Amino acid sequence: MAGTEAQDSAQDGGRVILRHRLSTRLWHAVNALTLLVLLMSGLMIFNAHPRLYWGEYGANYDAPWFKVSSARIGAREFGFVQIANSRVETTGVLGLWEDQDGRLQRRAFPYWMTLPSRYSLALARIWHLAFAWVLALGLLGYLLWSLVNGHLRRDLHITRREWHPRTLWQDVKAHARLRFPKGEAARYYSVLQKLAYAGVLFILLPGMIATGLAMSPGTDAWAPLLTQAVGGRQTARSLHFLFAFGLVLFFGVHMAMVVLAGPLKHLRAIVTGRMRLEEGAT
Repeated sequence: MAGTEAQDSAQDGGRVILRHRLSTRLWHAVNALTLLVLLMSGLMIFNAHPRLYWGEYGANYDAPWFKVSSARIGAREFGFVQIANSRVETTGVLGLWEDQDGRLQRRAFPYWMTLPSRYSLALARIWHLAFAWVLALGLLGYLLWSLVNGHLRRDLHITRREWHPRTLWQDVKAHARLRFPKGEAARYYSVLQKLAYAGVLFILLPGMIATGLAMSPGTDAWAPLLTQAVGGRQTARSLHFLFAFGLVLFFGVHMAMVVLAGPLKHLRAIVTGRMRLEEGAT
């Protein structure tokens, strides 16, 4: 996330502005590591039972809405991903692949994508729960500080004009054509950026934390209403997976936009906080 501030200077013929506050840069760095550990340990936990259900209960003989597995037809064995009744073969990627010795390995996600890099549900849970606290406390601290310093009001508030369908459509077309703002307009978020960042801050991250709590037997003991509110522990697990997928999707789009808009410029900005404006029309 970024924060703009009306501090600039002239260097080499271009204005340099304070694009990212220190709190934003620190939270960005901590979150990058935290979410990576949570994702990799979460994939190991998923490997222990690579199926997702709706409701309170779900086990091997129940019908999942999503699963990663392998199957055999005659002498042919293959890996697959299944959503509802639709199945896609994924041999060599998910469900089934060969190791360096040519032996078939049956795991939803390969070990190079998981933490730890061998099967250990206990260790994966330790990593996952430890960094879940880092995520939750970091998000709470960032939101409170952003409320105090005005970042939420100044940079993420969507005005009535920005909600207008014409404004939204113009921003969609500009992004589709890879036309990025320059000059003074580069100081501020577009409406699509605001929607994306607000979605992460107020939907995806809180959703991951809430559904993670709802899956916990400990939480179910002292706050059963949370588990009931999301529709059961298996529904909480499914939603947790979907929120995680949403974050991965956001990360992919975010990095693609950074690369297309100028990676060195934006990397410098997130490290130093300052960015040189490119003069010109938006």
